[in-house]
Amino acid sequence: MSTPGRGPAGSTGIRLHAPAPGWSLDADVVVVGSGVAGLTAALRCAAAGRRTVVVTKARLDDGSTRWAQGGIAAALGEGDTPEQHLDDTLVAGAGLCDEEAVRLLVTEGPDAVRRLIDTGAVFDTSAETGEIELTREGGHHRRRIAHAGGDATGAEISRALVEAVHAAGIETVENALVLDLLQDAQGRTAGVTLHVMGEGQHDGVGAVHAPAVILATGGMGQVFSATTNPSVSTGDGVALALRAGAEVSDLEFVQFHPTVLFLGPDAEGQQPLVSEAVRGEGAYLVDADGVRFMTGQHELAELAPRDIVAKGIMRRMQEQGAQHMYLDARHFGAEMWEQRFPTILAACRSHGIDPVTQPIPVAPAAHYASGGVRTDLHGRTTVPGLYACGEVACTGVHGANRLASNSLLEGLVFAERIAEDITTQEYGGGGPGVPVPSTGPLQPAGARYEVQRIMTDGAGVLRSAASLATAAEALQGLYATALNELEAHGKTAEPGVDTWEATNLLCVARVLVAAAQRREETRGCHWREDHPDRDDARWRRHLVVRLSATEKRALVVVPTDSADFPSVHPLSTPSLEQ
Repeated sequence: MSTPGRGPAGSTGIRLHAPAPGWSLDADVVVVGSGVAGLTAALRCAAAGRRTVVVTKARLDDGSTRWAQGGIAAALGEGDTPEQHLDDTLVAGAGLCDEEAVRLLVTEGPDAVRRLIDTGAVFDTSAETGEIELTREGGHHRRRIAHAGGDATGAEISRALVEAVHAAGIETVENALVLDLLQDAQGRTAGVTLHVMGEGQHDGVGAVHAPAVILATGGMGQVFSATTNPSVSTGDGVALALRAGAEVSDLEFVQFHPTVLFLGPDAEGQQPLVSEAVRGEGAYLVDADGVRFMTGQHELAELAPRDIVAKGIMRRMQEQGAQHMYLDARHFGAEMWEQRFPTILAACRSHGIDPVTQPIPVAPAAHYASGGVRTDLHGRTTVPGLYACGEVACTGVHGANRLASNSLLEGLVFAERIAEDITTQEYGGGGPGVPVPSTGPLQPAGARYEVQRIMTDGAGVLRSAASLATAAEALQGLYATALNELEAHGKTAEPGVDTWEATNLLCVARVLVAAAQRREETRGCHWREDHPDRDDARWRRHLVVRLSATEKRALVVVPTDSADFPSVHPLSTPSLEQ
């Protein structure tokens, strides 16, 4: 039974302040997100006869997938094997990958890519052989990255899937920000509430009722000032899952892409990515004197896993007091730049840099969340009926550091596994969603920029106990101010897209910082200057976190065991009150 004032069993009882739904749709499955993971899941569910509705925050093709440049990794080339792909993934994951999940990824991946091609995606092929062209990226010992349009792989995948969704007649709700999960009295999934922004087919707040919800909302890169993520990546799926009582894992492992076009120390928002494939084709990382500094640091030099390259760049910047390093690919020549990397070439030139004749200034920026909503091998979360796939999920595949170009593959493979799970079992109606008071304080719109500043200063590429403590205190201050205003005067910020996004960003930031404070080691893309070494004896384990609400409606971060990741030891620690 639900606890009075707390919502359905298992939920926190905290919901975003929002008007009551003024309209509703009924479905068997609602997919939240329209990247490779969400649209693949929607297509498979619809093909099996399930009434499927896709809800997406912008247009169908405006998610993170379209920005993916490098490609999709799979053992498709001659001499390559899933076992070799598995080995590279485990090494990149720094001891925290779930080996069973990785094995599923690499063995089911090649056929999943072939099905994507059957759906309509067109990859670059060799003029001589007609076979798919493959390139290398960081951490891969073989050429296994399939690409499209040179460096526009994500855009091509998105195009193919969007066209397939339209052809299948799947109902879509665009320009819709998902708010909260609807749950019945036993805590089972009953749908979602959402707000349609301006141009959608519905107006204002509504609901989609369904016994199965698939979160495919992408990442949370906007929690930092500079990121490769689009503006819509505000951690909405992770925040929704936490409020619903689901567990998240590995949120401290945020991958900072090593080579993002440096636009100045005060650059904010989405920054242009310079794909790892540029290094895969032979570009060099150099300092202002033209010295290659990754040589000798790793056997793969510039093609080491991303965490190692990002750290190498940061160390060189610190040593020289520089704000950026350079990526030198002048030896490619104009023809190769124009044919292989036209998107990157255009982006650089639009900012006054010509890679044909100049080295490209680069610096790390927030790129990918290796952690997220904790799932099993079928994409099931700890809330019955709630699934997650893609960047919003933590399947155990990425461990402490994602291997380059495994993300699109993970979205494909686990979306198909989710659809299979949903379509091979019968869901009961689950009952209507239980009305839950909107008890959590909303942050003012300006808090978004405060969160980004706090996180960039205290929880960026390089962290310490002191920087994280400062960040935690500042984030708690934002939360406490809003909570006190709600408790003392019954007031909160005006509900709206800006305030909902700011509230979601604060939620995921607080959990990320709490996890980063607990992990007192350097592992993968989590770099603690006060604990510079990897510590397998204490920390070869996952931090799995859930939220609970106190009587005063404050949120408590509660680390729990990680039994669903059998290849590493679980962690049990005291509660962390924020």
